[in-house]
Amino acid sequence: MNKTLLFAFLLVQNILSAQFSERNLSLEKWQFKNTKDKNWLSAKVPGTVHLDLMDHKLIPDPFKDDNEKKVQWVENEDWEYHTTFTVTSKELDNQNINLVFNGLDTFSEIYLNGKLLRKTDNMFRKWEIPVKEYLKSGDNLLQVNFKSAVTVGKGLAEKVPFTMPESPRSFVRKAQYQFGWDWGPRLVTAGIWKEVKLNYWNTATLTHVKIEQKNLTPQKAELNVHADIFAEKEGKYVISIDHKKSNIQLKKGENKIIIPFSLENPKLWQPNGWGAPNLYSIPISLQKDSKILSDEDVKIGLRTIELVQEKDEKGKSFYFKVNGKPLYIKGTNWIPGDSFSPRISKEKYQKLIKDCKEAHMNMIRVWGGGIYEDDEFYKACDENGILVWQDFMFAGSFYPSDENFQKNVEMEVKDQVERLQNHASLALWCGNNEIDEAIVNWGYQKQFKYSKEDSLQVWKDYRKIFHEVIPKAIKRYTANFSSIYWPSSPSIGWGHKESLTEGDSHYWGVWWGEQPFEMYNQKVGRFMSEYGFQGMPTIETTKSMFSGNPDLNLQNTTIKAHEKHARGWEIINEYMQRDYKIPTDFVQYNYVSQLLQARGMQIAIEAHRRSKAYNMGTLYWQLNDCWPVVSWSSIDYSGNWKALHYQLKRSFEQQVLLTEEKDGALHFYAVNDALKKFNDVIVEIQAVKCNGEVVNEITTVPDGKTLEEIVKFDPIKIDNIIPDSDKNEVFLKLTLKDGKGQVIAQNTHFFSKPKDLKLTKPTITIQKISSTQIQISTDVLAKDVYLMGDHHFSDNFFDLLPNTSRIIQVTEPFEKVEVMTLWDVLNN
Repeated sequence: MNKTLLFAFLLVQNILSAQFSERNLSLEKWQFKNTKDKNWLSAKVPGTVHLDLMDHKLIPDPFKDDNEKKVQWVENEDWEYHTTFTVTSKELDNQNINLVFNGLDTFSEIYLNGKLLRKTDNMFRKWEIPVKEYLKSGDNLLQVNFKSAVTVGKGLAEKVPFTMPESPRSFVRKAQYQFGWDWGPRLVTAGIWKEVKLNYWNTATLTHVKIEQKNLTPQKAELNVHADIFAEKEGKYVISIDHKKSNIQLKKGENKIIIPFSLENPKLWQPNGWGAPNLYSIPISLQKDSKILSDEDVKIGLRTIELVQEKDEKGKSFYFKVNGKPLYIKGTNWIPGDSFSPRISKEKYQKLIKDCKEAHMNMIRVWGGGIYEDDEFYKACDENGILVWQDFMFAGSFYPSDENFQKNVEMEVKDQVERLQNHASLALWCGNNEIDEAIVNWGYQKQFKYSKEDSLQVWKDYRKIFHEVIPKAIKRYTANFSSIYWPSSPSIGWGHKESLTEGDSHYWGVWWGEQPFEMYNQKVGRFMSEYGFQGMPTIETTKSMFSGNPDLNLQNTTIKAHEKHARGWEIINEYMQRDYKIPTDFVQYNYVSQLLQARGMQIAIEAHRRSKAYNMGTLYWQLNDCWPVVSWSSIDYSGNWKALHYQLKRSFEQQVLLTEEKDGALHFYAVNDALKKFNDVIVEIQAVKCNGEVVNEITTVPDGKTLEEIVKFDPIKIDNIIPDSDKNEVFLKLTLKDGKGQVIAQNTHFFSKPKDLKLTKPTITIQKISSTQIQISTDVLAKDVYLMGDHHFSDNFFDLLPNTSRIIQVTEPFEKVEVMTLWDVLNN
């Protein structure tokens, strides 16, 4: 036998002799039923009871028509799941067999062959149970019985002597959005929502591996590998890290081992826009007598992240320093991608994160009313250079702090911290969403007539969970890691002046307060972690709301049922009337609602970016949807980009040229978020009528400044730019160039609101270049060009300037592309 074959043979033998294996019980034939029924029906695991009921046509699809209200009875019922699986005598020979539930939603009892193994009470925990003594050779019966979370939650709420807001959801450790939100349906489900496995192991096993970054230089990355190991007996073992072996001595029971490890000439993980998100795959195995007992492949990225808060003359800074340099954060807020989490595919996770990357984002905030996302989400963020602001799953309510709740939360934090902490993308742990603000600002104490003692108890409970239990658990379960913890987002509620001078801010004066979009120019905080405005989903997604032929009418009950904000339509119409004309045609209304949303967010983001250095982050609300709905999202439930997402791609460019009208003058700002700098920048200004006539050309130059982060140009009086011109018929074409004449950024500036523009009817020509490519041309300004159809276009909802053309890529072959512009709406 030659050496190659011998090596291969030994490798296979080594793998076959491995002492650890697992079996996926999710693949067995599962059944479910209502506890009141006798007949069992087939079920899918992972899954939810709603999905199983839909599969058997026992309930209608709650995403269709107004069916949501027809399925509310499900949340009040108890449900049972079971399966039978065969275990061989060889499998029983293993020293240890653990039954692992990665996710049970939520209150359940687990039985194996009639023996009650465990009661569960937390959707976010992993449940691992030794079961060797309860298994038998042959058939084994595994049962999971679920109690109604609503019923159990009400029982827990009754034990508190005062009324808690949003009761009973705050007593239940499950995804809070299931109880309904102003963008999502109420679908309080139950079920085995993650995989179920049997793990077999012998002698010893790795229980957790954490990689600590001790020191990072261009020459070397010094790391510590923290390995938690459970051993059946004491003795000498070998731990292999990236094929480098170390001898270790283990005692019987739990062991915590630290092994130094280093990487030469390390390549940094860089956030999107700064370079490649380099990742290292480090294989780690536990061995004895040349046999692999347990192994794990850990992926890490080498980077440093700091949250810098320093007092200054305006308050206190709040910014992230990545790899030693301040990073301007551009990104979004993430909600669960479906009301039924198990059906979110890996492909959907990958697409949504790549859509963020394409729009030049570098951070996603995982909002605290949803779920700790699937591993695929964090993997996609690692691979695409997207930092993660990770909320713990508490949102917009008061929470108890009794001893059982504290312990439950600690174990939840343990499971999630140990699962996620090796991800390069993980930047910050945040205690909750808007609970500090809810206690201080929302008036619940007055609404529910709290006594002074009740109010003090609420604040005491809050401090216990978010200032003691959670940060202590993070510190305990991340070994010596320097995890960043932020107790609550926002740190100070909007309406308080300090909310704009320190910490992170949620500004909802626009939308909730019905302030004009222009108020965004005044309300700029140090880090804007929430703000937003609603827009309709695409026509294609709107049609998907119907089970039959869609009736696209704003008065249709289905359309109304898919707007969850009580005053949503009223608010949209109020803002639309301010800036646009309210169309009577449904397709035009849909189009203008998307333009309105994009316009509002453009004003906000440009205000934030003009204030760079004072402001160092902008996370709009929200990226995605959990069902087809009118909402704040930039990408609808079907994955279609709304006008907002196309605008974000422009507004989040690494280099932008921004304008601001103030006191009769126009101010210019060049902003650069890249690591490179630009010398001798200038701005070329061309004043153009909507019909294409050029009325003026000006060049403005800063005082020999280099564009590193932000450059402010001297303001120019508007009358000097467009003398004797009607502001309603003139716009500015702006070009930022460096000293070599290279175009760095371009933009347009309009002096009027869209409804006041004196547009000329454009003659638009669309030429088909290939099966997936078109060229679109116009003779005059074509404002807000909307390419219609069930396709993804490389650009859409854009301004096409007079006598110009643009090449557009289409994702799939097409026959015809219809087009709409703002002129069509204003002249209808």
